[in-house]
Amino acid sequence: MSNRAKAAVSGCLAIFLSACGTTTAPDALVPSGPQGRVRLVNVITDATRGRVNASLEGLVFGVDINYAVSAPANLGAPATAPYAAVLAGNRAFVLKRTADTTVTVATLNFAVVDGQDVTVYAIGGVGGSAITSVVTTDINTAAASTETRLRLVNLSPTAGAVDVFLTAVGADLATATPRATALAYRGQSPYFTVAPGTYQYRAVPAGTAPANRAGAVLITLSPVTVAGGTGRTIVAADNNVGGAPLRAFVLTDR
Repeated sequence: MSNRAKAAVSGCLAIFLSACGTTTAPDALVPSGPQGRVRLVNVITDATRGRVNASLEGLVFGVDINYAVSAPANLGAPATAPYAAVLAGNRAFVLKRTADTTVTVATLNFAVVDGQDVTVYAIGGVGGSAITSVVTTDINTAAASTETRLRLVNLSPTAGAVDVFLTAVGADLATATPRATALAYRGQSPYFTVAPGTYQYRAVPAGTAPANRAGAVLITLSPVTVAGGTGRTIVAADNNVGGAPLRAFVLTDR
């Protein structure tokens, strides 16, 4: 088997993109040699091109990936892990419309090094615009059982730069401390930890005065419940065809 074929993911199903299900999938392929891990997240703001199948090195990585959904986690068992193994080096996802797999939506290039986790976000598409990508390097070392590791990503062009709060549900934003300030579109926060529990995510325009925050909330998500020893990424985004209502969703990192 060639290196390109071996770059298929652990848990990736060796069926062609024209397939619509996974019931006939053979055993998973496992890459040999230096490898990292990769995840694909669909943030495409186009109703026509927004549901995609994804291949990596010609093999299926995800089938019928809808908006705010990640692969390989959306595949059936055994491919339910947040990430999948891939040979280190320069790689590319090919995205095709689920409804018509003769139509290529985008080719998204990324690179991964040995021992590294990366997330490839497919973005854009509103008004027929190009679908491109944002790639993040993810830190997924184990968190202590008494804490959860979190990161914030802003993929909402409509929101622009935001201050982000993660508070107790209903807490007063006027006295709250932001977890990220002036988080720009396509930007990401440093990792931070919180105690296991239930939280509310809220984003306001960057620099909003404390007294005005409650009336300026652009995005809210509640409840956000996190367990100890885990990792999560919270993504701010437009809706599935672009623009408002803006939204946020949570990715399981570990």
